[in-house]
Amino acid sequence: MLSVARHSTKILGRANLTGSCYVRRTFIASLPRKASRTNGLSIFRRIPVQAGRFQSLLRQTGTIALNYASKATPNSKKIVGTWMLTCSGMVFIAVALGGITRLTESGLSMVTWKLLGERMPLTEHDWIEEFEKYKEFPEFKITNKNITLEEFKRIWWMEYLHRTWGRLIGAAFIIPATFFWTKGWFDKKTKLRVTALGTLIGMQGLMGWYMVKSGLEDRFNGPSDVPRVSQYRLASHLGLAFIIYTGFLYNALDKLIPAQKVAVDYFGTRKFDTNITKGLRKLRMMTHSTKGLIFLTAISGAFVAGMDAGLVYNSFPKMGDKWIPDDILAISPTLRNFTENPTTVQFDHRILGITTLSMITATWWISRKYTLPGRGAKAAMAVLCLGYLQVLLGITTLLHYVPVPLAASHQSGSLALLSAATWLCHELKYVKRLPK
Repeated sequence: MLSVARHSTKILGRANLTGSCYVRRTFIASLPRKASRTNGLSIFRRIPVQAGRFQSLLRQTGTIALNYASKATPNSKKIVGTWMLTCSGMVFIAVALGGITRLTESGLSMVTWKLLGERMPLTEHDWIEEFEKYKEFPEFKITNKNITLEEFKRIWWMEYLHRTWGRLIGAAFIIPATFFWTKGWFDKKTKLRVTALGTLIGMQGLMGWYMVKSGLEDRFNGPSDVPRVSQYRLASHLGLAFIIYTGFLYNALDKLIPAQKVAVDYFGTRKFDTNITKGLRKLRMMTHSTKGLIFLTAISGAFVAGMDAGLVYNSFPKMGDKWIPDDILAISPTLRNFTENPTTVQFDHRILGITTLSMITATWWISRKYTLPGRGAKAAMAVLCLGYLQVLLGITTLLHYVPVPLAASHQSGSLALLSAATWLCHELKYVKRLPK
């Protein structure tokens, strides 16, 4: 029996099973030396116990191997990154469709909302029934009394396309996310981010209907009231879309083109130049401030769109013949002017746009002093070019009394500019780790 035990130990040793065991799960070969001097009977008694441990070990190692096989690989990271980039592209299109829906005044044509989608009218009778529902709400009674069925169909299809695309985003997110999660392709950090993005997508759908509801309420009693959605809810809806978009984009960049770390010998010297490191850290803060200003300016643009403030004072740089119009603080209390006075809303959007462009220019100018890591220089140039293009589009849209193509391009341009700023922030993400 002693020879059998020794032979078994020798085989297990060759299989290198003992080397993979934890300390508390030590097998025969890892026993203290005095155990080898015990008689054959005691070793015989140990065999059932060790056999049970051996089976347990096989189960554990099998599980470990299975889990290891489902871990994220470079190829899986690329797939996840491509999926996130696709989701961000779909959100970009949704924002563009939402802008066109608002500009064509199509958003209030569908007066009901269902989680999984409304039934599409298939017959003329269905269309007439849908049209009769629309006639019960303020937009028809006040603004569109003379609208025909064919005209109603056009605005209905625009809103239906926007809603359907939003639901497609939900499907394009949930189905792959579930698959990747079960495959073990998400690390702990990615799981948290995916959960947050999924929550925001759900909130966005609810916010969309909450916004539309504000335009269906019977609250337009004044002689000059125009049925429209609440500018506060519109700004919240747009802001959520921007947050979801940048979340997907930033995580896609992390997977597809990871930012380069700033090594100790980054500047070719053994010791960092304190002034250079301080300058880079300040540049990173400026970049994040610029991104914040771009976001804030875009939200102020939502107030402009929500109140049709782009149709007042269609001149630039002055508003009419004055730098500061007389009715800028016409509403009381004063704070209401910033969100409810079309003149003030447009004035604020102009000031924010000019301030943001100045910040973009300053950031780019300062970035030229340093050798930025990775693609930082290209990203800074992209922010600069898109910033000036966006301001040019805004001025042109204003001077031409907000035509739909120009206005839609201006709104999409804000998202493109935010994309470039997000890219630049991503390229500089490791600058914060530089020594102070």
